Amino acid sequence: MLDIAEFDLNTIDAAFIENPYPTLARLRQDAPVHRNADGSVYLTRHDDCLTTYRSRDMLSDKTEAFGAKFGECPLKVHHTTSLIFNDPPYHTVVRKLISAAFTPRKLAEMERLIDGIVDRLLDRVEDLGELDLIADFAMMLPTEIISFMLGVPEEYRAKLRGYSIAILGALDPVVPEARMDAGNRAVEEFGAILSDLIDHRRANPDGAGEGEVLEALIFGEHNGRRLTQEELIQNCIFLLNAGHETTTSFVGNSVALLLDNPGEHRRLMDDPGLIGTAVEECLRVESPLQIGNRLAGEDITLPSGATIEKGTYIHTSIAAANRDPDVFAEPDRFDIARKPNPHIAFITGIHVCLGASLARMEGKIALGRFVTRFPRLAADGPRERLGLARFRGFTSLPIRVR
Repeated sequence: MLDIAEFDLNTIDAAFIENPYPTLARLRQDAPVHRNADGSVYLTRHDDCLTTYRSRDMLSDKTEAFGAKFGECPLKVHHTTSLIFNDPPYHTVVRKLISAAFTPRKLAEMERLIDGIVDRLLDRVEDLGELDLIADFAMMLPTEIISFMLGVPEEYRAKLRGYSIAILGALDPVVPEARMDAGNRAVEEFGAILSDLIDHRRANPDGAGEGEVLEALIFGEHNGRRLTQEELIQNCIFLLNAGHETTTSFVGNSVALLLDNPGEHRRLMDDPGLIGTAVEECLRVESPLQIGNRLAGEDITLPSGATIEKGTYIHTSIAAANRDPDVFAEPDRFDIARKPNPHIAFITGIHVCLGASLARMEGKIALGRFVTRFPRLAADGPRERLGLARFRGFTSLPIRVR
């Protein structure tokens, strides 16, 4: 049995990635504020993570940390320019400008698009009969949606998940040189594509299709401030990363949960009105984003009683917080009607996910229609887990639908 005192987030192995929950439960019970060998801390209790996210003294700016991790390279430029790893005032300006992509009018446009995309993809699933859910549905859904949002031509769409995984994979606690190289190439290649798309839309502002947000990002202003070309490129990459891998993993994780819990699967088929709470429960039990980060800008005392010193790098375990028995009754049980369900899959505070409403919409439409249309859904072979610590999903999930 693992000695919790010897646990180090920076040396986790494939067994932890495959099933982190037993180790997280022990950490939550015996070492909820666990210090890693490098001096960083790993939080596993819901209230501690919530307090960290809500504190304005907890910083998201990673300029110094990413400088040490990446050196001067495209990955550093991306992660220090995009919305998520910055604090006010830059974060406030960029978030305000990007929020133009998620207005009620834009979401209504997106709902119409998503309806059509899901129906077309489900027609294809029905034709296939036996398929890999990830490659043949879960990955294609966000690819189509984000391509509409950013105006990405069809010839580039097959590359989007590869770009996203390569860039996000470099955020893991330990990153092999080959993965770092792949991440830098992805930033460069997708950045070049985006630069051309931005230039084209800047020159042709009236040519945007339904659901496209590029024009709003280019020409939007906040207190007279517009995004620069570099900021546009890097924050469009951020939109890809924020929406692509998490949506792919949400769909894969959700279908896997239903396959593993046939009683809840039948319950959802019998009562499709439960789709809203089912989506929330899937997000709780198998959160696509497993680990968040903050830097302590001041000393902070957590509800668990521990004090974290200013300058400490903090890892928040979303996966552990979402199964905290102090917050969730029978936390390891999958219950599609669970209420209340205060999970933190979308984080909270000033960095709460901008696309949460869109993600929930995608989940309800995609999962709800999948379950309704294919009542004979069944597993059809071994699954392959995505080999990342920060993000939880599958690279392969064979199923049959008839």
